[in-house]
Amino acid sequence: MTNDSARAAALLKGHRESIDRLDAILVYTLGERFKHTQAVGVLKAEHDLPPSDPAREATQIARLTELATQADLDPVFAKKFLNFVIQEVIQHHKQHQS
Repeated sequence: MTNDSARAAALLKGHRESIDRLDAILVYTLGERFKHTQAVGVLKAEHDLPPSDPAREATQIARLTELATQADLDPVFAKKFLNFVIQEVIQHHKQHQS
């Protein structure tokens, strides 16, 4: 293995270790987020509130799209990801209403 190849392999290993750590952070962060949204779903069910709050969702999407731009993350991707998460939360809230 040449010095360039060895250096590239070391850099690749470092990037992959960082990616693995960040993936773990994302999973644990989503887990924590869903704990709170589950509590919201129970609260909504107990008080006969609708499972979805379109005004809140629109505000969140706008806020997180701006954060994505500031973080150099594609805002279109961020919006798609957030919409996916929101739809999952709404489905959980609907389950509590049943």
